[in-house]
Amino acid sequence: MSLYFFRNIIIIYIILGEGILGMYAVIFKAKTNKKIDSSYSEMASKLREKAFNQFRCQDFTSVTEGEGGLTISYWKSLEDIKSWKRDFEHLIAQKMGIEKWYKSYKIEIVEVLNESKMEQS
Repeated sequence: MSLYFFRNIIIIYIILGEGILGMYAVIFKAKTNKKIDSSYSEMASKLREKAFNQFRCQDFTSVTEGEGGLTISYWKSLEDIKSWKRDFEHLIAQKMGIEKWYKSYKIEIVEVLNESKMEQS
């Protein structure tokens, strides 16, 4: 993945492997509080691994700049996303996010309909 930052605009150019068409992406955009502590990183790391190992997450990319954060995860089905959202540890993290970590957030779920990629050798 290559990231290009231009002032406050984040342009993300993602190169993924084969087979993302027909999948779903969850786009999580957040503004964090200045009081982010180690518990945030620990929880994020733990949940990332759980998403892959127990909920069929296919890819998971996260970037931050200043107080802004963007995470995109890819899933094979809407049911996988729903199961992930209802996971007990994920529910705890969501509660902590509202109470402690985030000023605001927005979640979008989209279907991947097209893929373009470029590879250099």
